Amino acid sequence: MLTNKLFGVISLGCDKNRVDTEKLLGLLKSKDCRTTDELSKAQIVIINTCAFLQSAREEAIETILECADYKSGCLEKIVVTGCLPQKFIDELYGALSEADVFLGILDYEKIFEALEKSYAEDSRQNYVKKGNDGYLSERVLTTDEHYAYLKIADGCYNHCTYCLIPKIRGKYRSYPMEKLVAEAKDLGDTAELILVAQDSTRYGEDLYGENKFVKLLQELSKLDNIQRIRLLYCYPDVITDELIDEIAANDKILKYMDIPLQHSENRVLKLMNRKGAREGYLALFEKLRAKIPNIAIRSTFISGFPTETELEFEGMQDFIRQARLINCGFFAYSREPDTGAYRLKPQIHHATKKRRVRALYELQAEISADILNDFVGKKVEVLCDGIDYERNCFVGRAYFSAPDIDGKVYFNAAEAMQGERYEIIVDSADSYDLYGHTEDYEI
Repeated sequence: MLTNKLFGVISLGCDKNRVDTEKLLGLLKSKDCRTTDELSKAQIVIINTCAFLQSAREEAIETILECADYKSGCLEKIVVTGCLPQKFIDELYGALSEADVFLGILDYEKIFEALEKSYAEDSRQNYVKKGNDGYLSERVLTTDEHYAYLKIADGCYNHCTYCLIPKIRGKYRSYPMEKLVAEAKDLGDTAELILVAQDSTRYGEDLYGENKFVKLLQELSKLDNIQRIRLLYCYPDVITDELIDEIAANDKILKYMDIPLQHSENRVLKLMNRKGAREGYLALFEKLRAKIPNIAIRSTFISGFPTETELEFEGMQDFIRQARLINCGFFAYSREPDTGAYRLKPQIHHATKKRRVRALYELQAEISADILNDFVGKKVEVLCDGIDYERNCFVGRAYFSAPDIDGKVYFNAAEAMQGERYEIIVDSADSYDLYGHTEDYEI
């Protein structure tokens, strides 16, 4: 019966959630189910949710309510999957009558059973925690064809006091290496494979009894269809000399690391239950730059954590100046129930948090502009992502830019193809992007 239905799928949240959505689409494809991007035509809408922050939960609920309006037309069933029902099903099931089926993060293979039962009984179905976490390898990519994410693990056991992930996703679970390699191979020609997990660098410790991240990188690098590998979410306490040496020596690994620090001041880091300290972070950056010349390092920071003083905020500003990272994301602390930091006092006023985050972005903009200005007049290899029709030029990314979170390179060329690499002469820069042209382009 379900093969006669038209499915619409909405993915909310991070790139790790995107991979889950792509595997959910792979399940639909395996059953010959049809999909559409036009929600007004869909008979079944699946919403894969995020619940990491209050703002993400609000976005998910708003999306569900907006989709419910389509029930006056073609829409028959709304399926809510992912983090939101996984953590908050008891509250959701009674309050969100607009949804017909609920599935958690490990229940995707139950979607057909749940839907068929909902149709047969004309009832709402709660299938949260009824799945078995079977590894799903078939995917339908939602990124451009020339790059893809590979989620190498799920869950986390860092237990940072601001974070809900362990309460939602559970303990850290590495996926078997042979399955990851097979999945990457099945992606076909991939100009850039982006490795993600809540904590990528801890890969293998739970499954093999020892860290296997470097071994995974080596096995993925052997694949002929993978041109480059990008590393996201590398926790500083697990960046070993072995990993640094592998990045330095392996031509397939882009000289780029996303290293989420979240803060720089030792007292706050301890309250966050972060493993590391200011001095160690700066020493790590020094070591990385010594062994991997021109490495691009980005990070994320939380400002306004409970009890954070003005002096500690100024200390983080000083750290940002010393670290000279190519890009950073700054976030105001979000007070989340069921986390260790929820009851810490004093909580920082939202206006103060907003001011501090704005000041950090302004500081980073100056640093990024200074770093990017060094590329003016030089040649940079750029992966073409396509055409920017508003700017009437091609757009791509250099090695120091990951999709969606970093800047771009806008360039003119006589001709360029998506997924191909080009040498760009940089003409100018701002605090986020580069602008240039290929050598064969007549200015």
